Amino acid sequence: MSHADVLREWYSEVWENGDTDAIDQYFAPDTMAEGLIPEMQVGADDFRDLVMAFRHILGDIHVELPKIMEDGDWVSAIIHLKTTRADNGAPLEAAGSVIARIRDGRMVEAYNQFDFISLFEQLGQFPQDTLPVCMTGQRLDWA
Repeated sequence: MSHADVLREWYSEVWENGDTDAIDQYFAPDTMAEGLIPEMQVGADDFRDLVMAFRHILGDIHVELPKIMEDGDWVSAIIHLKTTRADNGAPLEAAGSVIARIRDGRMVEAYNQFDFISLFEQLGQFPQDTLPVCMTGQRLDWA
C-alpha cells in the first residue's frame, strides 16, 4: 500500500465513516500530531475525542485529497472537507493540509493545518468575515 493510500484510507475510515477503532490501524501508538490545536500535540485518544466532537456538530463528512505528493517516507496532501451543519443541513466546506511520515503502513509523524475559522464561521460560531475583521485590528467580543 502506498503512503498516499494510507492517508486516503485514514480519512475514509476515521473521518468519513467515524470508525474511531480504526485510528490504531493508521496511527502508531506513540505518534503525536501537531498543528490542529495550537501548542498542543494530539495523540490517538485525542483523535477519538476530536472525531466524535466533529461528528456531533457536522452531518456526513466527505474528505477529498485533490493533491497528494509522496517523497520517501513522507506524504503530503491538500484536504477539502465537504459536509453539512448537523442542526440545519446547510452545506459547509473548508480546507487544510497534512504532512505525515509513514512507517510500516502507519503515521509516525503528522503535521496539520486546517481552516477552522472558515468552518466555525459557517457553523455560526464565529461572525462572518472573522479573519478580515481581525486583520483590521478590531477585536471580536462576545457578550
